[in-house]
Amino acid sequence: MLVRLCATLALVRTGLCFRAPGRAAAARALPAARGGASRWRMLSGGGAQPGGARLAEHAARLAHLRALMAAADLDALIVPSDDPHLSEYPPECFNRREFISGFTGSAGTAVVTATEALLWTDSRYFLQAEMELSSDWQLMRQGEPGVPELGMWLAAAPPRAAAPGARFAIGYDPMVHSVRAVEALKFALDAAGAPTPGALSLRPCAANLVDGVWGGARPSMPAGAVRAHPARWAGESVTDKLGRMRAQLAGADAMLVCALDEIAWLYNLRGSDLPTTPVAYAYALVTPDGATLFADGAQLDGGARAQLDEAGVAVRAYADVFDELRALGAARAKVLVDAVRTNSAAALALVEAGGTQLNVPSPPMVAKAIKNSAELCGMREAHLRDAAALCGAFAWLEGAHAAGEPLDEHAVGVRFGEWRRQQDGWLSDSFPIIVGAGRNGAVIHYRAECGACAPVGTAERCMVLIDSGAQYDCGTTDVTRTIHLGTPTQLQRECFTRVLKGNIALDSCTFPEGTPGFVVDVLARTALWQAGLDYQHGTGHGVGAALNVHEGPQSISARFANTEPLRAGMVLSNEPGFYDAELGFGVRIENLLIVVPKPTAHRFGGKQFLGFERLTHVPIQRSLLAPELLSAADVAWLDEYHAQVRERVLPRVSGAAREWLLDATRPLELGAVGAAGERGVGAAATAAAAAAAAAA
Repeated sequence: MLVRLCATLALVRTGLCFRAPGRAAAARALPAARGGASRWRMLSGGGAQPGGARLAEHAARLAHLRALMAAADLDALIVPSDDPHLSEYPPECFNRREFISGFTGSAGTAVVTATEALLWTDSRYFLQAEMELSSDWQLMRQGEPGVPELGMWLAAAPPRAAAPGARFAIGYDPMVHSVRAVEALKFALDAAGAPTPGALSLRPCAANLVDGVWGGARPSMPAGAVRAHPARWAGESVTDKLGRMRAQLAGADAMLVCALDEIAWLYNLRGSDLPTTPVAYAYALVTPDGATLFADGAQLDGGARAQLDEAGVAVRAYADVFDELRALGAARAKVLVDAVRTNSAAALALVEAGGTQLNVPSPPMVAKAIKNSAELCGMREAHLRDAAALCGAFAWLEGAHAAGEPLDEHAVGVRFGEWRRQQDGWLSDSFPIIVGAGRNGAVIHYRAECGACAPVGTAERCMVLIDSGAQYDCGTTDVTRTIHLGTPTQLQRECFTRVLKGNIALDSCTFPEGTPGFVVDVLARTALWQAGLDYQHGTGHGVGAALNVHEGPQSISARFANTEPLRAGMVLSNEPGFYDAELGFGVRIENLLIVVPKPTAHRFGGKQFLGFERLTHVPIQRSLLAPELLSAADVAWLDEYHAQVRERVLPRVSGAAREWLLDATRPLELGAVGAAGERGVGAAATAAAAAAAAAA
């Protein structure tokens, strides 16, 4: 699964490990022309565009918002995708940008003025935005030639919307903008230069105006139960974690923690407030002699409350954090704040009261990224459970296709989820599943909707990309496999094999400690580059231990700005790919890896050398391979991987899933690769596949 992060200047969410797309490839994969209806047909195989009633409803919402803006004396309003903790997958009550624009993609920022409505998003979502936005909205294709960044556009807004000399007031909700995002917007406005000095005014709003449009129909704030994360999987007590954090105060009076996964890690808590992440809405404050959790105390179960009491952690109401920050400000306190991961409202409460904001990368973020032995044990267990579930799911899929059962992308996603739910300790998906058949596999963040998605297994939809993951009580998974339910073309085999070679090259590498992820990114691309191919996203993102499926600061990408070194104990994805909608398919192969020490004959400069241990244990399809592109080392790697998968997963499966796994992990026979009759991830025998369909 590919990750997103708030861009510094454009204030539009882009992938943590994503690069700007090549123009030619972007034009092929995601044409910039309008024609939403034709694109809807491309995705659904013949559905209809969203109807007139929906468009009329969104037009009414836009008119209502403009009336509220006029009453507040605002000329423009910025509506991002965020909640107060800048979560990747916020609950429905914070989907304000989606509510006002109709665009359901997970990354984007809307701007509304009295006469214009614009949506900035990146190339992963151009196709989706074209389908979902009405004619009231203008799609701003971030990174495309001639498309200004948000700040530049706003700086030029007064001449279009106001009389000469008039002030142009831009509103934003500081609760859902990070400190850094507001700083970046101010910088962009200043750098662009308003035509008239003082013409632009950036104004924090006391209340979110979109909520005024939503009214009583807005969903309630989630309030799920909060439990203690067992010591078996946490591996470190709350008291010990607080001791480590206090050691990093370095003269500061307090440390504010806003990111929900960091709070869950720090206090060994897990919640259920977000749809795919086991966290709860809260803030944390750590001082030299105290610690506080600002949350709804009614959500804490007995075990969670006892654990906090034992560590001396006070519990106060969620909103009390702002009173505490103002009190710290009045005392002229110095508070550590991560400007990227803290909402602007919290920083304003501190600074406006007289306190000092010390901008540092969040200490819990870095500490959390380096897993201890118990956390890694939990991650290994989670991936074995996940592998067992996926053996059943892929056996079912092959069997259903062989039996002629009608399939579509949404239905396949639902069934994969059902197989995972049968595993011990399953909690939820770790992100919305991606099932893209045919050309939909080339839409990187494709989301199949019930009744408006493509069939699976038809002539043009035999190649299927499935990116999915789960949250278990012990760990978090994320795995992508691309399969073919028929006979792949030579081009499909070549692209698949080059992606696999990139995965193998990264998986097999050794590097000295202190190496940042961008240094090894090239290894995953070399086989594709040799054929003039590439992919427009990064290769790897960090993964939390029973927490966020996407975490920082680590990544593997071509983004040279991320110099965070890969450290032993970090978990990252390895997911090279290739996507081309015109060719009618996409490929991605994703395994999760642990950074581990590697024994070497020498230690140049006294450095420890590092490599990777594989977490993911799911077979890779043999019938999609191009044998002529495989080296002896590639073949040895694949056979060794499948032998390991078979050894570790076979005791956890039975029946048709067991037969499927045995077939899928047979040693590679180059003469049989891609032979007619081999289907699916393991080329399972028709009898075993049919048995799986019958059992389901």
